[in-house]
Amino acid sequence: MLLALALFAASGSFDAHWQQIGPSPRPLQLNDLPIPGRRKPAPQGGDEADASAPAPAKRDRLSDCLSVGRDNPALAESLAEHWLAEVKVGSERVRANQCLGLMRSQQGNYDGAYAAFTEAVGLIPPAQAAGAVPLMAMAGNAALAAGKPQDALTWLDRALIVHDFADNAALGAVQTDRARALVALGRNADAAKALGEAHRLAPEDPEGWLLSATLARRDKDLATAQHDIEEAARLDPRNAAVGVEAGVIAMLGNREDAARQSWQSVVATAPGSDEARTAQGYLAQIGAGPSGVDRGQPAPTSGAASLPRGTSGDTTR
Repeated sequence: MLLALALFAASGSFDAHWQQIGPSPRPLQLNDLPIPGRRKPAPQGGDEADASAPAPAKRDRLSDCLSVGRDNPALAESLAEHWLAEVKVGSERVRANQCLGLMRSQQGNYDGAYAAFTEAVGLIPPAQAAGAVPLMAMAGNAALAAGKPQDALTWLDRALIVHDFADNAALGAVQTDRARALVALGRNADAAKALGEAHRLAPEDPEGWLLSATLARRDKDLATAQHDIEEAARLDPRNAAVGVEAGVIAMLGNREDAARQSWQSVVATAPGSDEARTAQGYLAQIGAGPSGVDRGQPAPTSGAASLPRGTSGDTTR
């Protein structure tokens, strides 16, 4: 059966992974931010033993805020807001805004997260710009999720020109987000270059390979798409989004059995997920295989991109 997918329909449902921004999957490390050295407390009473004794550990409000946010982001957001209202010191306001932005992002308030992250960056001295890169990346990430791709690109480009930041995995993630912003701006060729940089910086990141496979498939380069989706699957074999995309690429290559196998695997390994519902919709459209068995238990296909009969190169949108 020669079938082809109507990709990137008006609903855009099939390429949702281009829009899955939200909180970064790479949690920010506490020591990524510049924390100016605190003065050591003066020894009391002039006793040398007392002077050499370690100072009592000071509670870390950022750690506390993030810890609360793991279970109750709304409460952590309130704590961060109270923290901001109490402090005037720039370094403390940076840390309070970091927690505030993360908690707002976790709750889907991306405009609010963007405001918190950008304020935090503005409080970091230019001499400590390398320590601000993670927050610049978060600002870009939040702007992208808020539907502001040009603002996102501005922040992500700014993060890339900072000297003395040597975390290649983080820089690869910045390039991946740049690719998302560039696609949103209709600059697919530039997005492909950004993803090439992401592969160079972070070759073991499956997300970058998934996005480059999707982009190559959109540009009808099925050979590159197949290579890149195989890399994504090798690195993250249980990723449901990878399985759905692998099925699409297989379908466009007239490999219906491979597509069915990919989608059935998604349904089996990620039941109840958005990807499983998408896979079920496609399974319903192609029907059971030669054996007459379709373990996908397809759901109604409302909202899913259709599977019109055509040629393998048909990528009608």
